[in-house]
Amino acid sequence: MKVAAIDIGSNAARLQISTVLHADDGVSFKKVEYVRFPLRLGHDVFNFGEITPESEVRTNKLMQVYKLLMELHEVEDYMACATSAMREAANGHKVATRIKELTGIEITIIDGQKEAELINNVVVQALDERQFLHIDVGGGSTELNLYLNRKKVNSKSFKIGSVRLLEGKETKGAWNKMREWVEENVQNSQELVAVGTGGNINKIFNLVSKVDDTTTLAEIERMRNYISGYSLDDRINKLRLNADRADVIIPAADIYISVMKWAGADTIIVPDLGLKDGIIQLVHDRWIKKQQKKK
Repeated sequence: MKVAAIDIGSNAARLQISTVLHADDGVSFKKVEYVRFPLRLGHDVFNFGEITPESEVRTNKLMQVYKLLMELHEVEDYMACATSAMREAANGHKVATRIKELTGIEITIIDGQKEAELINNVVVQALDERQFLHIDVGGGSTELNLYLNRKKVNSKSFKIGSVRLLEGKETKGAWNKMREWVEENVQNSQELVAVGTGGNINKIFNLVSKVDDTTTLAEIERMRNYISGYSLDDRINKLRLNADRADVIIPAADIYISVMKWAGADTIIVPDLGLKDGIIQLVHDRWIKKQQKKK
């Protein structure tokens, strides 16, 4: 059985198709197809307040491609979720409706709380009883989630993200609000470890020195400064970063670094999980419930 997730973010739209595996210790998912395309809807929305006709056309074409891939893989069920850019776009719901009419792909526009919930459902599996601050940086927003004894004790979504910073469109006072939230909620009496999710931290993590899935704040800062020493062209041609990654990786790194410093976190775990994995889990759970109702 195969299930799929479509994640339409402010920077890129991703399709992941996974096979459901059953073993003695439960259910797991094996990725069999992954496609990422830089739609950059955030550029439109954060500058003009809506998705432009040109971007809508590209989104339609991409959804047609994703639909064909799901058909070729004989996917049993899927879910398509849109986050910050589409939920802030004045025409976001109208665009989603037209896409469904043209492609048959139904897009669910989720709020920051639901986005965090879906990511947390898979991230929590990588945690233990210590205090963790989960930092998820997207193109348009950053979700912070505080865990203690593997239970989420607080969370907050902030309108600050890599594309939003690149465009100079972050919400006024967003940095201060995020810092205040961290300082008010983190328990300094207990050790705190950061958990990073998002495409940019995954790329940085692949370039730094690490042990298993853990690295240090110092290493993240070192790599951030190393990358920033290159021009945009050299990041693409010499460091071999994708064009849509090369310009946002520094703004994203600044968010991770700032939050870690405010929280007093010297180490960060990067489990290579994200919204798409949370959607995959939700789709499978939903499919199981459907099968149970049929019995």
